[in-house]
Amino acid sequence: MKKSVCVFCGSAPGARPAYAAAAELLGRSLAHAGITVVYGGGRLGLMGIVADAALGAGGRVIGVIPRMLIERELAHPGLTTQHVVDTMHERKTLMANMSDAFVGLPGGMGTFDELVEIVTWAQLGLHAKPVILANIENYFAAMYGMLDYAVQEKFVTAESRARWRNANSIEDVMQILGKEGIS
Repeated sequence: MKKSVCVFCGSAPGARPAYAAAAELLGRSLAHAGITVVYGGGRLGLMGIVADAALGAGGRVIGVIPRMLIERELAHPGLTTQHVVDTMHERKTLMANMSDAFVGLPGGMGTFDELVEIVTWAQLGLHAKPVILANIENYFAAMYGMLDYAVQEKFVTAESRARWRNANSIEDVMQILGKEGIS
């Protein structure tokens, strides 16, 4: 059975070259492992870099993009499959249903929204799939600090905090996926 990983990441490249390098390495690594990439369907920023790298390495890439974002995120024209949906909620639901795990790369508000929602769904028992943050250049350090503070203040349980798996490199991401049987 083919496995698939949903990648949440920015539609911008970010300020540091390390973000683009990590996105490229992730796309290539997933393709080489025979893992299908599921992502937001755009061709800009880290999203496009992940998709292009996976496709360039002979991998399968499935995009899911809402109609309203086709022009803003510039829908990627060369994907294995591109699903066009009506709403952001449909996008997240379809991506979640098609994926065996989730990886977060650096990104903005959309990436944060996707990551928080997918962990919330796990907390509610809607899935038990791993959620891994690729903490490139320590990008997610402040988020981890907020999560730890929320645990301290008893708004988040230690169990929910543990759902946010940390990976300091793409190699760490791939190792975690392997341990989870997704490779």
